[in-house]
Amino acid sequence: MTTILETIRQEILSWPNVTSEPHKYGGIEFRTNKKEIGHIHGNRLADLPFPMKIRDELVNSGKVSPHHILPKSGWVSYWIKGEEDIPFVIELFKMRYNYLKPKTDLVAATI
Repeated sequence: MTTILETIRQEILSWPNVTSEPHKYGGIEFRTNKKEIGHIHGNRLADLPFPMKIRDELVNSGKVSPHHILPKSGWVSYWIKGEEDIPFVIELFKMRYNYLKPKTDLVAATI
């Protein structure tokens, strides 16, 4: 039986240049281009950093909570209730991943 964490991990690691490693406070951290995309604690909690404007939009939408320990930071927390939350967790990680991707495609398009 595949766990929630394993399903999410497999998807995120399928993206170009993404790695995972143990997170310093437990769980699994995902990185790209030497920057943290976010991390997951077990099958129940995802934490991701965003610029404050995006963080505020996400929190104000009611879809995520301010970070459970650093509520005034750009970090958000999403409490995973079950398998039905997997697509949204992946969507959050994809938002952060797209934010961190090198913008080389834009440079090449202007040449």
